[in-house]
Amino acid sequence: MTAIKPSLAGAYVGTSGWSYPSWRPGFYPPEVKPPGFLRSYSERLPSVELNSTGYRLPAEDQFRRWAEQTPTGFQFAVKLNAFRLGAAGTFEERVRQLGDRLGPIRVLVGSARDEGLLTLILGSFDPELRLAFDFRHESWNGVRPDLPPNAVRVNDLEGGASFRYLRLREPPYNKAALAGWAERIRPLLADGIDVYCFFKHEEEPQAPRYAERLLELLS
Repeated sequence: MTAIKPSLAGAYVGTSGWSYPSWRPGFYPPEVKPPGFLRSYSERLPSVELNSTGYRLPAEDQFRRWAEQTPTGFQFAVKLNAFRLGAAGTFEERVRQLGDRLGPIRVLVGSARDEGLLTLILGSFDPELRLAFDFRHESWNGVRPDLPPNAVRVNDLEGGASFRYLRLREPPYNKAALAGWAERIRPLLADGIDVYCFFKHEEEPQAPRYAERLLELLS
């Protein structure tokens, strides 16, 4: 496939998943079959969030096939549940089959605050990989961990890393709301910071429309 032409360098905006038949014909053309959804998606949006990897790790061949269906410049954000950390080596080996399509690893942490766990997670991956910590336990609220340059906290716009990771989970997003997010994101992009931003999946194809609109506003 030919390389995508991002509307703005560093803006990796997309949705949480792509394999939704209900997005056809609202987003996918009516003639596109499910096996072609990813290819069609990647022709319009530059990134997608892979949630299935947090529950069952696909075989290496599956990651390679996903990469082959997307153009140069496309990025996958992959999910890892922290309680599966014992398989971190296998996880990294397999997701690396995405090659240059591999974006950040979103690490879902559902347990109480534990600095030792944080250190263990950070030490379990190549420091060249980007990690986005998605803390779900209330004990992490208001806490900004001392993270290294390859790591961020989900939905935290501050920090010293070269990227940010946003998950927008409260639709609907009207024009004013999307314009507001564009205003927050634009200065980061201007500073050379990559921004990964994913909208929540809904049965109606609103999420990819939000993503396309945000990209238009950023450009």
